[in-house]
Amino acid sequence: MLKYIMRRIVMLIPVIFGVAFIVFFLLYITPGDPARIILGDQAPEEAVLELRSEMGLDDPFIVQFGTYTYNLIVKQDIGKSYVTKRPVIEEILNVFPATLKLSASAVALALVVGIPFGIISAIKQYSIFDSITMMMALVGISMPVFWLGLLLILLFSVHLGWLPSSGYTTLDAMILPAIALGAQSIAIITRMTRSSMLEVIRMDYIRTARSKGQLEKIVILKHALGNALIPIITIAGLQFGRLLGGAVLTESIFSIPGIGRLMVESIKMRDYPVVQGGVLFVAISFSLVNLLVDLLYAYVDPRIKSQYK
Repeated sequence: MLKYIMRRIVMLIPVIFGVAFIVFFLLYITPGDPARIILGDQAPEEAVLELRSEMGLDDPFIVQFGTYTYNLIVKQDIGKSYVTKRPVIEEILNVFPATLKLSASAVALALVVGIPFGIISAIKQYSIFDSITMMMALVGISMPVFWLGLLLILLFSVHLGWLPSSGYTTLDAMILPAIALGAQSIAIITRMTRSSMLEVIRMDYIRTARSKGQLEKIVILKHALGNALIPIITIAGLQFGRLLGGAVLTESIFSIPGIGRLMVESIKMRDYPVVQGGVLFVAISFSLVNLLVDLLYAYVDPRIKSQYK
């Protein structure tokens, strides 16, 4: 198991450098002058040129990327913000807890709602409950996050006054953002649970367990669900990794200071080091989430654990 973990961590190195190169190149060819944005439109051209030289923006692409790579490898430094002059890692770590809290809440809500609904839909296939659940799942997948978020604010904050429309520090403030962000994940996990359970409950060992007189609850929750968890865990892990970097609209709508909102503001200000560091941080987080999902497989399925050995 330890060798497998170390091998996966080593495999992160080319991923990190690939992401760094692509993001660095895209920002390099993006129109806009960070020095001009920092100094303002009224600043003299001499001051802009001097600032560009200080920031190293006059150097060729190879020199700029080489300097960035050297600092990343040798100094473990991903740069300083052009705007705040603070290290990028500090800027990211200040807002990452908000994004982590929001994403974890959305995924937890998706699991709590999606798995039971998927199980019941599979057991009662083609019933009214199954039809309504699948219709609601289709609606959940189709609804844009920003549209759902605005509707939730209008209903529960403006008209009813039950929940706050912004913030993330309290439990009631996290309800609306978690629902808005987790709606698509709920639909996806519900459909995946239903599909996986339908495949499992038709297996011979499920009929054998029933023929032995096992309670239906034990047959479904222990035998069927236990063997149907692998694709559910995969989808949940992918959704969690996606939400870590894809909560931009939710964070903007509900005024949550997370990584997505930080990157949007940095793109507007042409604060390239923060954008590069944010994308790199999200890529590493996504890879670590995938590693955690692979390790969870071993605890769910003993056959996979024996392969690690």
